[in-house]
Amino acid sequence: MDRKRVTAKETLSITTEIVLPNDTNTLGNLMGGRLLHWMDVTAAIAAHRHCRRVCVTASVNNVSFNRPIKLGDMVIIESKVSRSFSSSMEVFIDVWLEEHTTGVKIKSNEAIYTFVAVDQLGKPIDVPELIPETEEEIKRYGGALRRRQLSLILAGKMKPNDATELKALFTFP
Repeated sequence: MDRKRVTAKETLSITTEIVLPNDTNTLGNLMGGRLLHWMDVTAAIAAHRHCRRVCVTASVNNVSFNRPIKLGDMVIIESKVSRSFSSSMEVFIDVWLEEHTTGVKIKSNEAIYTFVAVDQLGKPIDVPELIPETEEEIKRYGGALRRRQLSLILAGKMKPNDATELKALFTFP
């Protein structure tokens, strides 16, 4: 495996959990915090597979809770690096539930996390370039730069005029 260039599929991490009583709220639904924890661990493995270094969660950029996950359901969490930058990696997470009595799989949630690779002193280090291959990977790869630019603008680390990808969305020839 070339550590200077890594395909998205090489970063794939899949975790399966079953929702137990201790994971639920008083309505019998999976608690959001428990799902966030499972997603963070699965995404961290994907980030590690990308760079083979210690990775820390830098931000949880987006989480959608589209449908409740019930007691007894199986939760399948799939994560892949969607784009890498100098020391950071955006990881896209898809959450599926498998209904325990029918086996039907339904997409229930998705999220986007950002990780930073660090050395033994906790300082950011360079990560390999990501190579998207499938149509979905290419779409997420392109969107990652726009999401990053928007985050940098909101954090005051980038001027809106410097956000070339975002400006292209609103500039007409």
